[in-house]
Amino acid sequence: MRERHAIAGEADSPGALASGRVTDALREAILAGRLAPGSRVRQEELAEEFGISRIPVREALRRLEAEGLVVLVPNSGAWISKLDRDECIEIYKIRERLEPMALAESCPFLSEETLRRLADLASSIEQTRDSDEFLRLDREFHLLSYEGAPMPHLRQMINKFWNSTQQYRRAFRLTAGGSTMQAVYYEHHLILEALMRRDGEQASMILQGHIRRTRLKLQEHDEVFA
Repeated sequence: MRERHAIAGEADSPGALASGRVTDALREAILAGRLAPGSRVRQEELAEEFGISRIPVREALRRLEAEGLVVLVPNSGAWISKLDRDECIEIYKIRERLEPMALAESCPFLSEETLRRLADLASSIEQTRDSDEFLRLDREFHLLSYEGAPMPHLRQMINKFWNSTQQYRRAFRLTAGGSTMQAVYYEHHLILEALMRRDGEQASMILQGHIRRTRLKLQEHDEVFA
């Protein structure tokens, strides 16, 4: 009993709570594009901004490094991860396998309320012309469609990959032409229609092509990885 209290006390310690606040704030800033790829993260500035020591800041940076959002260089410092062509191809190929699996597993368990929300999101995605709004809605659409999957470890892995590919998704949105975006919208509706029919196999096949399209389009733009 005493050991359990000790563990709980450590998890709720001021240092752990401070580290969590820094982690959440930095992650949100990176995903929102307020911290550009390759920009330096200065520990002393973060410590001053949050009114804490550097120890919880370092812990936060280690967590974000594990998520693929930050690169730590010993005796040098921390940087926001740059866009890397090989990494992009690798992670998107992994996503092409994992996410269709999650969608097929999720399909039988999605509630009617969730399907209605997905329909609303698909419409909102098509209507918005704001890149940040598109990224937020697109993320919600896809991750919500996987929520029915009784595979929490798989969903956790997918969430991590979505975080680490956020900068690639932003680059895709900024370089995509009108015809490419129309294809994206159309595929969202095809996925939704398959889910409404409870056809998880068809939905997963469409999704695999949907993710592959993003990878192939990104590979056409060398300037993204410069």
